[in-house]
Amino acid sequence: MDGSSDRRRLSQLAMQEAVRSSRAIAALFVPWPRFRTPVPQRLLFAPQDLRTADPTVAADIYAGYFVFAGRALATGGRSPFDFAPPSHGWGEAFYGFGWLRHLRNADTPLARANGRALVNEFISKGRGDKRFARQPHVLARRMLSFLSHSPLILDQADHALYQLFMRTLGRGVQDLERSLRGGALPPSEQLFVLIALACASLCCEGLEALLERTTRRLAQELDRQFLPDGGHLSRNPCLMVDLLLDLLPLRQIYASRGVEPPQALVRTIDGLLAMLRMLRHGDGTLAHFNGMGHTRMDHLATLLIYDDARNRPMPRAPHSGYERLEACGTLVTADVGTPPPIRQSAKAHAGCLSFELSSNAHRIVVNCGAPHANGTTLQAARSTAAHSTAVVAETSSCRFLGPHGSGAERKVATWLLRRLGAVIIDGPAVVPVERGEEHLTARHDGYRAFFGLTHRRTWRLSSDGGSLDGEDDFLFDPDHNGTDGVTIRFHLHPGVAAGSAKDGGSIVLMLPNGEGWRFDAQGVEARIEESVFFAASDNARRTQQIVLNVEAHRSLSVVWRFARLT
Repeated sequence: MDGSSDRRRLSQLAMQEAVRSSRAIAALFVPWPRFRTPVPQRLLFAPQDLRTADPTVAADIYAGYFVFAGRALATGGRSPFDFAPPSHGWGEAFYGFGWLRHLRNADTPLARANGRALVNEFISKGRGDKRFARQPHVLARRMLSFLSHSPLILDQADHALYQLFMRTLGRGVQDLERSLRGGALPPSEQLFVLIALACASLCCEGLEALLERTTRRLAQELDRQFLPDGGHLSRNPCLMVDLLLDLLPLRQIYASRGVEPPQALVRTIDGLLAMLRMLRHGDGTLAHFNGMGHTRMDHLATLLIYDDARNRPMPRAPHSGYERLEACGTLVTADVGTPPPIRQSAKAHAGCLSFELSSNAHRIVVNCGAPHANGTTLQAARSTAAHSTAVVAETSSCRFLGPHGSGAERKVATWLLRRLGAVIIDGPAVVPVERGEEHLTARHDGYRAFFGLTHRRTWRLSSDGGSLDGEDDFLFDPDHNGTDGVTIRFHLHPGVAAGSAKDGGSIVLMLPNGEGWRFDAQGVEARIEESVFFAASDNARRTQQIVLNVEAHRSLSVVWRFARLT
């Protein structure tokens, strides 16, 4: 980071986190007999696991081959608990025990025995990497996995193993409740912890007091984190899918137990289903905004079974910052929102005024999407250049927290990075939106502080869906002389073949079904360059992008058009 404003912002954020951290530490030393949770007496229900299982994964696990989060570990006959996780994502997935669903789905004596042996090794011998196993969100996932797959774990179990399993659940409940004290957890983790506690209190006899207080707090947290249009504060479609996969079984367990679910839970589920309808392309995938990577079509199909409304997708979600234009099978989805609150922004992208375009079941213009793994690739995917929008001087419209600076400043930034992740610390503060029947106009001020420039974009979708007309306006403040240059990018889906037209002034796009589209820009040379699509099912794939380079030394407009070839 550089500049006094960056240092001031960093100091304010550090102060807030220091206060939050001190409160959390102090809370650990406050006696809490009122909240001490008894050991559950017996298991009453096993919640449904809506995530899809693959029996071939069970065969890999039996062979000692564990593949999670894009990384693999071959144990060579040793216990997987003897190895350090090859990546952070791998460790979270392994110690979350979600892979039990694959062993259960295989439905063979060998797979069931393998699952029971691994769980017994973990809970009876305390094996494994505690750094990962004790993280609250990992523990919450493990609790949900143990509850959902308790029929597998407890199959042919003797009394000693059953009692050990119940004590493990009891300790897990106590640890999860303790983790909520002081408010140190990131908001999304708080939500998953509360979901796990609510599920445990419903599935286990003897946790009635826990159920009452957890239900009350869960309702409060749902109301706090979800917006009136149904979206989540993080603006992350991927997180919305994950939450629905846990909230729907929770609602069913409330019904099975004969307990009225909180209205906040019902509202949240309905709102999330509506948001997924809005963000779906014609091929069923979700638009790649703010952390959305590859769409698990099996998961999405499962969720939509629960969508009783089945209404036409809503055209706008003003609180979540998304807009949708649709006509005769042609769809435009646009990001017209400000960055999420800082503690909700660890996976958010700098993609303001980016959009995606699809024609029936084929995507044409996309954003690059979120990759499977973390690291430098993830940060590149979050940059403005990885989105179908305008980039000023090769700089993102948002500024991300990172280990910048030197001395004390760098140490503070590194500490915050460990606690919060690479959150967005600055970005567009105002994104006004104007909406009509066939057009949408929005602008953002993310480049104003450094370049004195406001970016305004207009989309016009024809009534027959045959053309999308766009205009990018770059408006400079009077006291700024301009900038080095502006690049307008339109990233293409890997299934689109792009080539220059015979006239040399246009670009022709061919879709897999043979449908053709033409791209034109007035007064600006359109070039085809290489790009990458991070959200493919088989990891990143090479693709292409249309690039317009303009010199913005004064206010200017760039007009462009996508038109279907007849």
